[in-house]
Amino acid sequence: MKANEIGVFQAKRHLSELLKKVRQGQSFFITKRGQPVAELRPVHHGERHARFGCDQGRLIIGADFDAPVPDLKGDTK
Repeated sequence: MKANEIGVFQAKRHLSELLKKVRQGQSFFITKRGQPVAELRPVHHGERHARFGCDQGRLIIGADFDAPVPDLKGDTK
């Protein structure tokens, strides 16, 4: 058995210890009769994507939002 493989019986018996090691960044393959059946690995909390409309009611856009800015200097020609 490889170092990062653990049998189902041992995984059930030592789950708390395995979870401590997973929190430290280790990963394990759980095997049944020598065949991998699952992977136990840390959860990566990547960027969470905002759901469409999640800020509804929090933002107010004025009626003159797209009006020209009177003091804006400089020509774009």
